Amino acid sequence: MVTTTTPLRAQMRQALRIRNVSYRTEYIYIHVLSTDELLALLTAIRSLRDRVILTVLYSAGIRLGEVCRLRLDDIDSSRMLLRIRQGKGHKDRVAPLSPAALDLLREWWRATHPKGLLFPNKNDASRPLSPATVQRAVKVAARAAGLTKRVSPHTLRHSFATHLIEQGSALRAIGVMLGHAHGRTTEIYTHVSAAQVRSPLDKILPLPKIE
Repeated sequence: MVTTTTPLRAQMRQALRIRNVSYRTEYIYIHVLSTDELLALLTAIRSLRDRVILTVLYSAGIRLGEVCRLRLDDIDSSRMLLRIRQGKGHKDRVAPLSPAALDLLREWWRATHPKGLLFPNKNDASRPLSPATVQRAVKVAARAAGLTKRVSPHTLRHSFATHLIEQGSALRAIGVMLGHAHGRTTEIYTHVSAAQVRSPLDKILPLPKIE
């Protein structure tokens, strides 16, 4: 039996699809760590490799796959930038390189002398470290730090963007660093950072008592 779709029915289906997408976008919730929680997380790590990777994830705001694929020549210490090759959408971009992250990367180089990939797979140096290995490292660190929030490698990226907004960085600049193709993608962090804004009432309290 062959079914046909009338123009009205097709329009209704399209409207429902748009409505569902808008609903998901408007009410999306992301987990973000405070700066104190991030410090506890990074301090709890006992493996040099894991500390380097998680520090770079947060300090540069890059994705899990991007940190696993980092190469030695992606570090531009003269401009304090990381080159991100073929990120989401197969686009290259640059991300900020923190001096603290650079110090850890240099310590990692002195300890392991990587020649290509910064974090090679232990079974095959020509392949990058498995993302699952990093995911496990984050869970172990979160447990050791006593964090009760759900924490994943992407939580560090979310935290990077949210903290930059709270510090007054321009939304467009953050979007470029994150590799977002559309500004609306970056706007989700404005809703998260709003939770950190104090009510103006707090500035005028206490109110006089009612006699």
